[in-house]
Amino acid sequence: MTVSKHHASFTPEEYLEIERISPIKHEYVQGQIVAMAGASKAHVIITGNLSALLVNPLRELGCIAYASDLKVRLPELGLFYYADLTVTGDERDRRSSEDFILYPQLVVEVLSDSTEAFDRGDKFTDYQSNPLLEEYVLIHQKQILVERFQRKANNLWVPHIFRSGDRVEFSSIGFTCDISELYENVDQLQ
Repeated sequence: MTVSKHHASFTPEEYLEIERISPIKHEYVQGQIVAMAGASKAHVIITGNLSALLVNPLRELGCIAYASDLKVRLPELGLFYYADLTVTGDERDRRSSEDFILYPQLVVEVLSDSTEAFDRGDKFTDYQSNPLLEEYVLIHQKQILVERFQRKANNLWVPHIFRSGDRVEFSSIGFTCDISELYENVDQLQ
């Protein structure tokens, strides 16, 4: 965790100002600025594959996918998170000049050893506070496995597992692909 000697905590505005000039990415957790770890080659390839697969389908929907360099703000919780991929179709996000989005409908995280517990635990719980989020997806990088959590009535999140040979479906954006397309060019999978 990175904290200035002069501040016990930072305002969201101070965080955004620091983040704009920082050579490394940080998340913001209720006044604290937390440095992020770098990504593995497999992590970057999977995120890139998914981004490429989504370009045309999202264009037809009027949605935009943001990969890893744009924050999602959860103002009621005092949080800014970098997701590996976020999709929004909300016009307020499209028109905004801010360097974060407020209205994601799909959030995707590629799991790593250092972030898996947080991504499937507190981070997922925090994202659930956004009433417009429809799906939360976890993509494993060490095995061919995708976990999709879909919001249903009464804020119930229903899981679905996709394995080797399956077609992955993200219902929130009407997208499907062979799971193998997500893992193309990733070596050494278990």
